[in-house]
Amino acid sequence: MKTQILLVDDHEMIRDAIKFYFADDPDYEINYEASNGLEALEILATEKVDLVLTDINMPEMDGIELMKSIRKNHSHLYVMVLSMFNEASYINKMISLGANGYILKNTGKNEMKMAFDKIMQGQDYYTQEVYKTIVDSIAQKETKQRLTLETPLTDREKEILVMIANEHSNKEIADKLYISVRTVESHKRNLLEKTGCKNVAGLVMYAVERGII
Repeated sequence: MKTQILLVDDHEMIRDAIKFYFADDPDYEINYEASNGLEALEILATEKVDLVLTDINMPEMDGIELMKSIRKNHSHLYVMVLSMFNEASYINKMISLGANGYILKNTGKNEMKMAFDKIMQGQDYYTQEVYKTIVDSIAQKETKQRLTLETPLTDREKEILVMIANEHSNKEIADKLYISVRTVESHKRNLLEKTGCKNVAGLVMYAVERGII
């Protein structure tokens, strides 16, 4: 069964181009589209959708408000941001609200499909430009001390954290360290719990702030 995608963008040309990309795709189907967040929520109320691909800057209800509503009322949904804004403020905002990925509108079909694959496998995905923006924005800030007492990371956890930051998949980490994928997933859960981070982007920020990478 194909993954059902809801495409949310106020530019019809963008919607038509992306629908054309995936018109005959064996894995993904764009059967639903909306020009703003309000239209998207109406569709989500009645239709079965697996992945939402949304712009940020839209009339009536933008992507930020849509993201808030999705995480409140449709928490199971995967959400990927498709935007022309490669700015830390937008990226960090959408990530903090629970976006699973962030790609730019200059992204080609092949990378976009790869992003879909990663997200539907439960991984986060960011284009190289977005990833660089995240890291650069952290490097420009003074390190902020967390208010809570942190639990020290083990050497193995630090090793896995570095590999996560270098965008290795769970399978690649497992193969390199001669452990099972299940063990990698367990380490990743422990890292999120120990650091207080919500997602992979947060782990990268944590690692940069503390000089781990």
